[in-house]
Amino acid sequence: MSFFNKKIIDFSDNAFGLDLSDLSVKVVQMEESGKILKVRSFGSEKIAPASISDGEILNKKNVIDAIEKAIKNAGPKKIKTKKVICSLPETKAFLRIINIPKINSDEVREAIKWEIEANIPVALDQVYYDWQVLDEKLGTNMENKMSILVVAVSRKTIDQFIETLEAAGLEVIGLEIESVAQSRSLLSGSKQDGTVLAVDLGDRRSSISISYNGIPCFTSSNPVSGQSISGVIAKNLNISFEEAEKIKFAKGIGSFVKGDGIFLAVSPVIENLISEIEKSSDFYLSGLQYSKNVDRVIICGGGANTKGLIPYLSKRLSKEVEIGSPWIAEDIKNKIPIMNKDESVQYATAIGLALMNYISKR
Repeated sequence: MSFFNKKIIDFSDNAFGLDLSDLSVKVVQMEESGKILKVRSFGSEKIAPASISDGEILNKKNVIDAIEKAIKNAGPKKIKTKKVICSLPETKAFLRIINIPKINSDEVREAIKWEIEANIPVALDQVYYDWQVLDEKLGTNMENKMSILVVAVSRKTIDQFIETLEAAGLEVIGLEIESVAQSRSLLSGSKQDGTVLAVDLGDRRSSISISYNGIPCFTSSNPVSGQSISGVIAKNLNISFEEAEKIKFAKGIGSFVKGDGIFLAVSPVIENLISEIEKSSDFYLSGLQYSKNVDRVIICGGGANTKGLIPYLSKRLSKEVEIGSPWIAEDIKNKIPIMNKDESVQYATAIGLALMNYISKR
C-alpha cells in the first residue's frame, strides 16, 4: 500500500528501494533478466548520530549526505534513476484491519474516516491514510461485513521525508511502511499461508508485524534492539560498548547453560522481546474470527544474525522460528543473489520496496 496513486506512477525507469532508519540508509535496485529478477545494485551508509530519532529527521543535511553516499557507492552496477520508493517508520504508522457493514465503494471512504477516528489515537487531519478491501485475500466470508486494511501515517513524517528526499535530488514515487515492504520480500507462495509473525530486530528498536495469508494485519514497536543487547553486555561485563559489540558478534547471546556470563547479561532483554511477541500475538488473535494461532515466527533485521538467538526463541515460544529470507519470491529464488544471507536479512525492507516495481507492473 503506497501513499501515492499507483495509476499515475511511471515505472518505465525502475525505481529503487530506500530504507531510511534512525542509524542508516539502505538502497536496493532490482532488474529483470528474461523472467528472472535479480539485484542490480545495493549498498548502505551510516547516518551521523542524532540525525534521526524515532523516525523524526532532526538534521536534514546529515541525512541527505548519507542518502547521496549510499546511492553513489551502491554496486555492482550504478543506480542511475532518480525515482525512489522509500520506507516509512513503523513508530509513526498505525495499521489495523477494520470490519464495516457491506456498502458500495462510494460509501467506503466516508465510513473509513469514521473508523479511523474511532480506532487511531491521532486526529484525522494529522495523518495521511490509505486502505484496501481484503475479503478475498483473507478468505473471510462474513455475510454482512467487509474487512478493510487501513494504514495511517503522521502527515508531519511524510512531509518531512518527501522534503528530505527531494532535497537529495530524488523523485519520490512511493512511500510504504516497513512491515508492508517486508511482507512483500519475506512472504511469498506457500510461505505466506496462515498466520506469520515477523520481528525486525534493528539497531535502535524492534518492530513486530503479524500477517495472515501474506497480508499485514497488525504492527507494533518496542525498544528492544541490537544496541540494547550490546549495552547490557557492556554494563554487566564492565567493558566498552565497542568491546561488547565484538563479543556479541563472536558469541551471540552466549550459552544457555546456567552460569554463562553473557547469557545472564542478555537474558532480561531477550525475555522482554519474548514478552512483546506474546503480547502482540495475544492482542491480535483475540479479535479475529479467521485466525486463532501463530503458525510461524520470522526474524529479520541486523539482529537476526545474533548467534544462538533463533534456537532460544524457538525453545521459549514453542514455535518454529527462522531467519527471514528475501529470496523466497518465486521469480528470484532460483537466481544466486549477489548479497549473502547475512546481508540480505538486513536488506529485507529495501528489497520489498524495490519489488513494488515488478508487482505493480505484472
